Amino acid sequence: MKLYAVSDGPPSLSVRQALTKLELPFQLVDVNYGKGEHMTAKYAIMNPQKEIPVLDDNGFYLSESNAILQYICDKYAPDNDIYPQEPKARAIVNHRLCFNLSTYYANISAYTMAPIFFDYKRTELGLKKVHMALEVFNTYLERLGTDYAAADHLTIADFPLVNSTMTLEAIDFDFTKYIMVHKWYNHFKQQHPELWKISDVAMKEIQHFAANPPDLTDLNHPIHPIRKINK
Repeated sequence: MKLYAVSDGPPSLSVRQALTKLELPFQLVDVNYGKGEHMTAKYAIMNPQKEIPVLDDNGFYLSESNAILQYICDKYAPDNDIYPQEPKARAIVNHRLCFNLSTYYANISAYTMAPIFFDYKRTELGLKKVHMALEVFNTYLERLGTDYAAADHLTIADFPLVNSTMTLEAIDFDFTKYIMVHKWYNHFKQQHPELWKISDVAMKEIQHFAANPPDLTDLNHPIHPIRKINK
């Protein structure tokens, strides 16, 4: 397998963590985001959405990190409880994956990541959305009453949620008042240091970019406004 990924993107990190946890061999192919390697016609053959990551499993191209996480578990580790088979248990995992994509990562990354890489400002509305997302996730953790996001053990749902939360830490955002989120996040770090290391390296990279905004003038992104860099 080949994984086309970026070194600091939460979706890419989540797939890397799952592959590492399952001890599945793969070749990591770095996609140069700044040079727009994902915007090319060649890349669009693998993913017409031109988004990252993409899994190449012997010519089978799959994008969308949630789908990749589910696929590698179903194909290569169907009996591993990291993605449980029992319908209700799996439904909770699927729910957390959807929640991260639709609400948690969507709202957090717009506040944490977008202003680092593009010409966006952090706003009061954006901050409100972050707090709303944290409050909801805190409630889910409180109601489930487990150390992990979707079960009493690690599942693939923890990876994207951890990496979304990591971007908050990267900008020194204080979320300690969300007690269950804070406890869950630190529990992951303590119990899975080899997996957290993947996130930690990315966090340091994000912190570097926050202090030194990258020049993406060659990216020509079709949606996000590029910050003007004085050269």
